Amino acid sequence: MSCAICCWRSRHDALAVVKAFLTGLERWLLAVIAAAVLLQLFFVLRIALMAWWAPQSTAFERTQLWQHWHTGVRSPWQQQWVDYENIAPALKKAVLTAEDDLFTEHDGVQWQAIERAWQRNQKALAQAEHKPTAKPVRIVGGSTITQQLAKNLLLSGERNLLRKGQELALAFLLEQFLDKRRILELYLNHAEWGQGIFGAEAAAQHYFKKPASRLTSLEAARLAVMLPRPRYFQQHWQSGYLSQRAQVIARRMAGTAIP
Repeated sequence: MSCAICCWRSRHDALAVVKAFLTGLERWLLAVIAAAVLLQLFFVLRIALMAWWAPQSTAFERTQLWQHWHTGVRSPWQQQWVDYENIAPALKKAVLTAEDDLFTEHDGVQWQAIERAWQRNQKALAQAEHKPTAKPVRIVGGSTITQQLAKNLLLSGERNLLRKGQELALAFLLEQFLDKRRILELYLNHAEWGQGIFGAEAAAQHYFKKPASRLTSLEAARLAVMLPRPRYFQQHWQSGYLSQRAQVIARRMAGTAIP
């Protein structure tokens, strides 16, 4: 009889432990879901406010500033907001030609571009495995201007599927709350053009000693070519590739629509 009682108590204690574990797990999952929902609501509110409010900085800029401070880099910080009308149409055309020539047509994401980028990355990684080199594999993202803005405004710079999924969701929200003109205005005012150089006005002043409103087609094209690797081209401003690619972009700009 005592053995039966002991077995019953052991089984009862085990069930109590399992129940407590499941209860704790359920609470943890609910807390995670609640935190995720609150984060998305925060993003929605921030994006909705951007219809009329110009953010002073982005998550990417703050990360760069922290890294500079942490590593002891004391490069000057250059940034000045300018309204859409005070940015040369040539720069708008050049950036869209180089980065997102279907900007006025898509809904924030170009799925075919993402698929092509994924295929290129897989091919590059496979080649790197067979022919190892000291040069790291360059990963391309196939992101639209809207996606790049979403990433720079609100997300970290790390690369993983979770962050990419959040980027796509934010791109959708940007397209829902803001028009194309405002999205491009925000992007051009916060794009990186070198270490500590953010926005069209700072770039125009730094590289050409003139306001962004007075950039020529070729000057605008040079800035557009810099966007994927701004700090590299800042150090290689006279590179042959930069000049040749800028001429190609300048010739193609006439066929690019801007909002």
